[in-house]
Amino acid sequence: MARKPTSSAHRGFRVADQIQRDLSELIARELKDPRVGMVTLNAVEVTPDYAHAKVFFSIITGKPEEATAGLNAAAGFLRNGLFKRLQIHTVPTLHFIFDRTTERASDMNALISKAVASRSKDEA
Repeated sequence: MARKPTSSAHRGFRVADQIQRDLSELIARELKDPRVGMVTLNAVEVTPDYAHAKVFFSIITGKPEEATAGLNAAAGFLRNGLFKRLQIHTVPTLHFIFDRTTERASDMNALISKAVASRSKDEA
């Protein structure tokens, strides 16, 4: 008799989601590094063995290089905070990566707006 699929396949997504929520709160409330300004966590990818987590973030103001350096320097502190909050055996090592998706999206919107404006001028 075939076994029914379990929810363990979705556990990685649930853990990544919980890590994202807890990290957002930890960064906003407990991280005091001046290099890290207003950070938005876009996504978290956890390896199947929960040993590593890639944390993709974007910033509103400041330099991406400084924010990345500040977050990676605070990775141990943030991991310790996660250890206290999460109820899993292994808390992953955090790797922060600046996500340029929002920048690219705004650039594309600007290009589309410019193309629409020039097309409307040509038709008029």
